[in-house]
This record gives sequence, structure tokens and C-alpha cells, in this order.
Amino acid sequence: MVFFLLATFVLFTLSLNKINSVPVNLPVASPSASKASDQDDTVRLQISDQGTCYWNKELINLSEIAPRLAQYKTQVPNPRVLIAGDDKAKFGITVMALDEVRKAGIQQVSVETRVTGTGR
Repeated sequence: MVFFLLATFVLFTLSLNKINSVPVNLPVASPSASKASDQDDTVRLQISDQGTCYWNKELINLSEIAPRLAQYKTQVPNPRVLIAGDDKAKFGITVMALDEVRKAGIQQVSVETRVTGTGR
């Protein structure tokens, strides 16, 4: 009985303390037009199992990757490249494409992990 009274007294005393906090003005996220345009500027570089490449669904040769990346970097302020491969793509050609992106000085590179059809 004494323990019950003591626990009730402690809980009642704790509820009397007023919690003071510091008011903080947090920034509110808002959709921006520049974020949407950055996503549209991302280049999707897909490597197929036959060694062919697709630049945003356009069939290109391996030798065209470097000049296109250089031109893309000069045209877009924040260049981003997504490297994808079909389900039978060879790893060596994909790494070669990744090396070309790095040589072009593009820092934002992603590798797609889900499998898609060739040229899609």
C-alpha cells in the first residue's frame, strides 16, 4: 500500500513539471523547378549483351561515349549519368563505360541494379 502511494505521488509530482523547449523555425521543403529539370537532364547509358550502347534509348557505338559525355558536361550545369545493363551484359564493357564517365569528370554516377530490356 505504501509503495502504491509513493508511486502515485512520484507520478503526480512529475506531471506538475512544465516542459520548456526552445522554439525552432525549421525550413519547409517545397518542390522546386530546378530539381525537376535536374532529373530530366540525367543521361541513361545502357550497355547490352552484344556490346552495343544506348544513350537515352539511342543506339550509339562505344567510341561515341567519350565525345558525347564531354559535350553533355559542357551543356548541363549538374551532369548525372545512370549506367544500366541488360540481363546478359558483359561486366567489362560496363566498367569501360564507367571509366569513360569518370574520365569526363562527371562525379554523379549511378548504376541501375534492376534488369530492363535492351534499348528501353
